[in-house]
Amino acid sequence: MNFALFRCCPTSIFLKQYESSTDAVLRKLGVQFKDIKKFNCCGYPLKNIDTRAYALAGARNLALAEKNGVHILTFCNCCFNSLKHIQHTLKENPTLKQDINTTLAKEGLTCQQPVEVKHLFEVLFNDIGLEKIRDKVVKRFSDLNIATHYGCHILRPKDIVRFDNPMAPTIYDQLVELTGARSIAWQTKLDCCGSPLLGIDDELSLDLTQKKITDAKQSGADYLCSACVYCQLQFDRVQKMLVSRRNEIQPLPSILYTQLLGLCLGIDKKALGINLNELAITRIENYLS
Repeated sequence: MNFALFRCCPTSIFLKQYESSTDAVLRKLGVQFKDIKKFNCCGYPLKNIDTRAYALAGARNLALAEKNGVHILTFCNCCFNSLKHIQHTLKENPTLKQDINTTLAKEGLTCQQPVEVKHLFEVLFNDIGLEKIRDKVVKRFSDLNIATHYGCHILRPKDIVRFDNPMAPTIYDQLVELTGARSIAWQTKLDCCGSPLLGIDDELSLDLTQKKITDAKQSGADYLCSACVYCQLQFDRVQKMLVSRRNEIQPLPSILYTQLLGLCLGIDKKALGINLNELAITRIENYLS
């Protein structure tokens, strides 16, 4: 499939390593993709403020992909969820779809929905497949315990995102374990990381993050591995703030999956942006064999 990479707004400012590591991994695996410079925000911040503006923002991205004859690939759970949700809304509401297309026509665009929206993990798991990725692996981890964190938006609502079983997902765990690492069981695995509350109730946000970190550590995790941009920011930048505020907390570094896989594919750690993670993860290379 031909893809346009939908990069997510916060990554270019706060999480450049998710972009660079994703680019490097996709190229290593032979996945062709393009950047559409006219892409705008997925609409997520407007979801509960202005339904039409939310739908228009997402539909414009879908229309741009349609015009370029490509499908959308994103590594952001919120962007994935938003674009899938907008596709569902336009399908269920022809009047809104007609209204949106009237506005898009002013730019010579139309959203008729032949475009598929795929999460990076879907492309890795379904389109490329575990076996083909294993064939590209040149190094494997040993004795490394990973606590996988799916994030809320990649799993729910299940009838719209259709990613995995929201109560007992396994896709991400299988992707982690092809690197040789062990995906551990931990009680709060599917709980919210606390990110949506940051800036609204900081203490509650930090409480939720601390609860997850404590559980992961007690369950034997060496590292967290997040699927979500916002969750990664919570476990990396915000956890650093948490550790400084609450002296009793011992940090548990979080690594992006594309960094984890990239090391196994033999990609240089600088290209993966390992040095950009707030909580140092340099010792992870000691687990490689």
